[in-house]
Amino acid sequence: MKTRLTHTRANVSDLHKSIEWYEKTLGFECTGADITDRWQYAQFESEAGADFSIMVADTSGTSARFNFSVDDVNALWDKLKDKVTVIEPIETMPYGNRKFTIADPDGNELGFVQERYTEGN
Repeated sequence: MKTRLTHTRANVSDLHKSIEWYEKTLGFECTGADITDRWQYAQFESEAGADFSIMVADTSGTSARFNFSVDDVNALWDKLKDKVTVIEPIETMPYGNRKFTIADPDGNELGFVQERYTEGN
C-alpha cells in the first residue's frame, strides 16, 4: 500500500511563543489558531506537500522530526545558522541531497533539504 503524507504536527509547550518563532525565524505564515478549553492548535500555510501545525501538548517525550524541501539550502543556512539551535550543520549527503537540521524552542527537529544538489546549485 502506498500512502501520501498530508499532515504533520509538532507538540509545543507555549502556542504563542511557538507561533512567533515559526513566523519570525522561519518565515512561515500562521493561517489560523484554535484556542479552546480543550486544546491550543495552530496551522501554517503550505505551498505543497503536507500541512504543518503545532499544538500545545506534553513535550517531555521524544521530539518530532520534520523535513522541508527547499530550493536554496545554502541561502537558508546562511540566514538561520546564527539564530537557531543547530542539530546537524549543513552537509552534502552521499546520495546527493544537501541538508541541515535545527531545533524549534521545544526541541522538535526541523530538517531543510535541497534534493539532487550540485555545487553552485
